[in-house]
Amino acid sequence: MKIIFFGTSSFAAQILFYLVQNQVNVIAVVTRPDRPTGRSLKSSFPPVKQTAIRLNVPIFQPEKASSPEFVAQLKSLQADLFIVVAYGEIVKKEVLDLPSLGCINIHASLLPKYRGAAPMQRCLINAEKETGISIIEMTPKMDAGDIISMQKIPIPFEMTHGELEKELCVLAQEMILQVIEQFRNHSIKRIPQDHSQMSLAPKISAEEKEIDWDLDSHLLHNRIRALSPSPGAFCILEIKNQKKRLKILRAFPENLPSSENPGSLVTLGKEVEVVCGQGILRLLEVQLEGKRAMSASDCFNGLQNPKII
Repeated sequence: MKIIFFGTSSFAAQILFYLVQNQVNVIAVVTRPDRPTGRSLKSSFPPVKQTAIRLNVPIFQPEKASSPEFVAQLKSLQADLFIVVAYGEIVKKEVLDLPSLGCINIHASLLPKYRGAAPMQRCLINAEKETGISIIEMTPKMDAGDIISMQKIPIPFEMTHGELEKELCVLAQEMILQVIEQFRNHSIKRIPQDHSQMSLAPKISAEEKEIDWDLDSHLLHNRIRALSPSPGAFCILEIKNQKKRLKILRAFPENLPSSENPGSLVTLGKEVEVVCGQGILRLLEVQLEGKRAMSASDCFNGLQNPKII
């Protein structure tokens, strides 16, 4: 069976590596073009490209996967199956129709809930108690195809996006090998999604990354863990008349009253706590601009009269 893998993110890269290490015949990789990143705007490779280079798998980086020129190129490879994981572009019908066995997608949610670009982050923001992996047959409509395989995992109260991604990646790796074997044996079973239960998971906006201390401490806890470790929820700290960005990577909400205004630091030293619109948020792990990530107590012990602005 000849497989072409579409993906871009680190999550996708880990699945690609697992497939090749398990002797799956990945004949080519399709990933997004290199993009400038960081302050230097130096061009960098997507994680999937980096992995494909290590594995010596041919790489394609079209600006548009549905362009007539690239569709013709894909067609010439005569693949049996396309596997799509966090590719970053909607795959159109011209591409979906090419492989003889079809095109499948590994999606990090329990579909039809959380269709879209940020399913893991959105389920954490919404304090879901469980999530999972859905492997679906792809259709032109986003994340709407029949379900081929689905498995669930619980979400602990303090789990971050980084921790959830690791667990879901392991689960996806186990599931995709089983699904490939089902395609090989022509034993695939498909279950239509209940579209009436559909919800969306749009990308995290720039506004959502900055902490609004007027919100409830539980809402902020969920926002923080959904964005940890990257891109990180942040606030602005004033130290000696200098403004520094403070990423909050881990925190814990407490239902404690306070007469102070939201955003006030009420405890320094061993415990670092911030007043919220309702309740108090205890900061556990932070990263001050230009510094490494560390415990909040270690970070604030070295600061003189810090103030959240």
